[in-house]
Order: sequence, then C-alpha cells, then structure tokens
Amino acid sequence: MEIDDKTQLIMLYENMYQFMISKDMDNLAKILSDEFALHHMTGMVQKKQEFLQAVRQGTLNYFSAAHEKVDVQITGDYALIIGDSRVMAAVFGGGRHTWQLRQTISCKKENGVWFMEKSVASVY
Repeated sequence: MEIDDKTQLIMLYENMYQFMISKDMDNLAKILSDEFALHHMTGMVQKKQEFLQAVRQGTLNYFSAAHEKVDVQITGDYALIIGDSRVMAAVFGGGRHTWQLRQTISCKKENGVWFMEKSVASVY
C-alpha cells in the first residue's frame, strides 16, 4: 500500500527529530535539501552544513521529542509542516531543558521524495 503525502510528511517530521536525537547525520542530511536553513528563535540562521555540524559536534544536543500536534498543508509539490513538540535539548552550551517547540517547515517534493527546505523555530 502506497503512503499518501500527508503521512509521508508527518513521518518526515518525526524522523527529523529521531535523527537529531540519535545523531544520525547521514539520514538527517538526506531529508534536508541542499538549500535547507534553520531559523532559530534568536534570529540566527544556520545553513544545512552548519546545522549538521552543530548537531554532530554537540552544539545542538537533542535528547527527546514528544509530538503533540503536527499539521500538514500541501499544495502540489510544496508543503508546510507545522509541528508542536515538547523537546528536551541542551543547546549552545546551556543546560538541558524542555521546550514547547514549534517548527514551521517548508518542504518540496522532488522526483517523488519530500525534502525539508526551511525550518523556522518558535515556541507555543
């Protein structure tokens, strides 16, 4: 049975967190487009390679993510994922905290595969 786009995008969101928690850089890199950028709550923007390096080196440490709500809006080969998750992380040298983190993620479908292009982090 083929998985519909909405289910694929929800899985993409959940996989992103799992890959960040397990520091699975290969699979995390595969779901991010080459143009990917993460816009942090502070206003800082990290391009794909800088973001991957921060996760790999522990500047961004993720420990768990409990997904409370994931909304998906699809228009052709473009989609928007708005995910609300309770995320336990230690970032930029700070201590371990749990945030109510909202990721608003722009995605694009290329050759039948969804990729994340941009993520904007905020709290809810």
